Amino acid sequence: MADKESSSSEVAPAKAEEKKSWADVAEEEESEAELKLKELTVSDNNGSASDPGLLEDPDDSQIKAVVSGDTVYASALKFEDLNLSDDLIKGLYVEMGFSRPSKIQAVTLPMILTPPYKDLVAQAHNGSGKTTCFVLGMLSRVDPNLKVPQAICICPTRELAQQNQSVLLRMGKFSGITSMCAIPSESSNFVPISKRPPITEQVVIGTPGTIKKWMSARKLATRDVKILVFDEADHMLAEDGFRDDSERIMKDIQRSSGHCQVLLFSATFNETVKAFVSKVVKDGNQIFVKKEELTLEKLKQYKVRCPDELAKLEVIKDKIFEFGQKIGQTIIFVRTRESTQRLHKTLVQDGYECTSIQGAMEQGDRDKIIKEFKDGLTKVLLTTDLLARGFDQAQVNLVINYDLPIKYGTSEPDYEVYLHRIGRAGRFGRKGAVFNLVCTDRDQMIMEKIEKHFAHYIPEVPNWRSEEDFEKALKDAGLL
Repeated sequence: MADKESSSSEVAPAKAEEKKSWADVAEEEESEAELKLKELTVSDNNGSASDPGLLEDPDDSQIKAVVSGDTVYASALKFEDLNLSDDLIKGLYVEMGFSRPSKIQAVTLPMILTPPYKDLVAQAHNGSGKTTCFVLGMLSRVDPNLKVPQAICICPTRELAQQNQSVLLRMGKFSGITSMCAIPSESSNFVPISKRPPITEQVVIGTPGTIKKWMSARKLATRDVKILVFDEADHMLAEDGFRDDSERIMKDIQRSSGHCQVLLFSATFNETVKAFVSKVVKDGNQIFVKKEELTLEKLKQYKVRCPDELAKLEVIKDKIFEFGQKIGQTIIFVRTRESTQRLHKTLVQDGYECTSIQGAMEQGDRDKIIKEFKDGLTKVLLTTDLLARGFDQAQVNLVINYDLPIKYGTSEPDYEVYLHRIGRAGRFGRKGAVFNLVCTDRDQMIMEKIEKHFAHYIPEVPNWRSEEDFEKALKDAGLL
């Protein structure tokens, strides 16, 4: 750990009677009198000769942490402060190309890696480096000499599970640690669960249904699991998400393994999930950012008023394709599977090169399209909210909300999905732009509610027909 004599990088122990739940803290106006827990905070600067640390006053920071118990944590100014193995340090520098921890990593990694290995609830920006936090956390807890599962990561989609395993393979390249992706098999490669050998890989990353099935069939032993991660935890623990499977997996692992550290990571937690998380994690550490700070400062958002659906199509063809080719890759979000297929078919028939992905596709086709996009072979990807969460592609600079996100069966905006969608652009502090296509009165109402919710006015592109107006918007976003 970092030098514990440096007061600027320490957290004072919290008194038991003063501890607050994560759900309570996240929405409060904190002051020293009200919040009698000291906070570990990180500023935007990278330090200086006079102040080499990453820690600043709470008022100047975006990331805040509240600790439970009497453990003292010191911010990690460099990866060597974390007592990692030489093989993992080599993976971070050589394979990942990192030079130092990001803001959230500097605060979060000591909490994950310091005994007694407290549970952690972490809410932080899209593209801030959360994946590295929990992947490195898993790798650091694994004994490479023990050929049994020791770390499990649960994700809402097979694409995110595969992406997280890809990060783990790179980061752990020199460690000898093995991993398995637990996702539904393609029909051509299907093997009955009864004929599968027991899992001996040390890290298992997968979707809740498959992991639960393997555990129920006694193929995935959990007695040696030391760390359990939920990526996109708000969705994993939401009533309309994967709560039942997630709870069952968590209880079974905790029953069989004794103490297992639980990490919950997401960019968003709504009020219902916050309340549930507080019951699940009764004595854990907490990291959060205020709601109005979640809109990603380096991401420029715009709304485009379109008189009808044909106008939306024209904007995509004449503006987005034209400018998008110059600035990287583009993701276009469409509300339904049918609309995605229809838009894709129309664009292809008109001679535009793009691909599309949605949940009804064969898994092999989904994997192929994702790989082509990841490899940069395609520039424009149409998708439902299948890829709204966690999909990480650094070259995506442009996100189009062809349809605004609404909660299923209602006319209410889905604020969390909106935030996750726009977070696909501007990853890791890069610049990005979002165009929201507003067509109907309902679209206008949804857009106004989104602005109000995030306390963030979204400027309008004056004329949907004007190339100059789109060019100016992209220049203002720093993309042209």
